Amino acid sequence: MLRQILFPFVLGIAGCAVLLYLGVWQLQRLEWKEDILSDLEARLAADPLPLPASPTSTADNYTSVQASGTPTGEELHVLVSGTAAGTGYRVISAFDTNDGRRILLDQGLLPLEQKDAPPATDRTDITGNLIWPDDRNSSTPDPDLDKNIWFARDVDAMATALATEPLMVVASTSSSPDPRTTLLPVDTSNIKNDHLEYAITWFLLALVWAVMSLFLIYRTTRQKDA
Repeated sequence: MLRQILFPFVLGIAGCAVLLYLGVWQLQRLEWKEDILSDLEARLAADPLPLPASPTSTADNYTSVQASGTPTGEELHVLVSGTAAGTGYRVISAFDTNDGRRILLDQGLLPLEQKDAPPATDRTDITGNLIWPDDRNSSTPDPDLDKNIWFARDVDAMATALATEPLMVVASTSSSPDPRTTLLPVDTSNIKNDHLEYAITWFLLALVWAVMSLFLIYRTTRQKDA
């Protein structure tokens, strides 16, 4: 009998061990993601600083900043949906700061029907957050330059197109907001954190595997007794 139950016993132990390991790994990933989100939320809530001289995506992503200057009227339109303001175009404009810099400014959502409305070019004081978006993936189409429709915020490509620094600020407040747009401040709501659900799934699968293994061992012993 021992030989007959050895295989299901080993299989049950090995399967449970693997599934439990995956569950524990997801809990570790959960802790890692929560640390990242806590850091990002602290940066978002911090008092805004002047634009750093040489910011990097590693050290300065999501940092709260302030700047004064003027949108130039040169802008790129990124087609988006599912935002807090609905479907439309994110307006990424060239922004000339009072201290002589030229950066990218995300001015928020432009309704689809207002795509051809003239941009505002009033001097304004803005607060917002530095961001290096990860909108692009392998399936993202190239921009339609003839229609000025982009499908992702690509800092380097947009900086080249508008002759700015490769630096994007997403505005959260503006002293002279563009009447066409609705601001879309940066938050962490779109950053997925499904690790707890994954961990629970793996632990439940481990439980199911254990029950099935015990049932197999029981059936094997019953057949031997018969």
